Amino acid sequence: MHDFTVLVLPGAFNSSVAVTLDILAAAQAVAPRAGVAPPRWRLCSVQGGPVRLQAGMSLETARLPARPRDDRSTWVVPGLGLNTPGEIRQCLESDDAAHAVKALVRHVKSGGQVAASCSAVFLLNAAGLLEGRRATTSWWYAPLLARMSPGCTVDADRMVCADGPVVTAGAAFAQTDLMLHLLRERCGSALTDLVSRMLLIDGRQAQSPFIAAELLANGNDLVARLAARVESALPSAPAVSALASEFCMSQRTLARHIQKATGKSTQALVQSVRLRRARALLEGSRMTVEQVAAAVGYQDATALRRLMRKVAGAKPSRYREGGYGA
Repeated sequence: MHDFTVLVLPGAFNSSVAVTLDILAAAQAVAPRAGVAPPRWRLCSVQGGPVRLQAGMSLETARLPARPRDDRSTWVVPGLGLNTPGEIRQCLESDDAAHAVKALVRHVKSGGQVAASCSAVFLLNAAGLLEGRRATTSWWYAPLLARMSPGCTVDADRMVCADGPVVTAGAAFAQTDLMLHLLRERCGSALTDLVSRMLLIDGRQAQSPFIAAELLANGNDLVARLAARVESALPSAPAVSALASEFCMSQRTLARHIQKATGKSTQALVQSVRLRRARALLEGSRMTVEQVAAAVGYQDATALRRLMRKVAGAKPSRYREGGYGA
């Protein structure tokens, strides 16, 4: 019996596959020290044999069983290394993806668990497994996933989302967070904590600190100009009504454009610009937290701390680590 089935598709992101296998191998190595059974896994592809990853790398795989019996392993799909909506659609139209989708559906129907990160989350969506669930993906793909899956609640701020038998994670290196989450579920906290210390992996709960409004918009000119306008005006960020007037549209029309491009409200977009600027100042200047709060338009440091904990899941002091003193 296996604990994990790692399902690799052609062109998968090298690092996402590698970190999956490295974390499992590390867990296997330190399991005796933790006094627990080591995890067991298999590396599979739709066709079996060598699978070519990005940059010319390849690895040997076993053929995914057509109808596995009593398979209680968690199926893990590493990131697919897709960079544009067109690449996602092209991948989903491939024969390998079509066979993988059918296999994922069968596995969940038989009571199994599935997990994916980054662009591989779109494979779960193609299988209809996100309908009525909460899920995450790379934050810049969140608006696309929301449009493709209106029945799914896309939570781009989260690093890992678990909803029933489906577990999803954010951008490519969130595969690390995904594997730690799955390892903790399957093999317990003692082993997972030991692996984290051995590999020097910090637990991360949110993608929020990494979100850049302009990139979230996937090239939307209005959002890029609005974000630049807000940042240039700090600490006195314009009111939403003033922004709408400046861009020659109603607040409702502006909100509709922002929501469609980013999945966020206009006010949330303004807030993300302020928080990103605050993080940059915390990491790259000698300003105190109080000075940073004033520089981005918050009344006091308490307001900044409270908002960072709510949105980014971290205190301002977290961004001082390894940088300037507070």
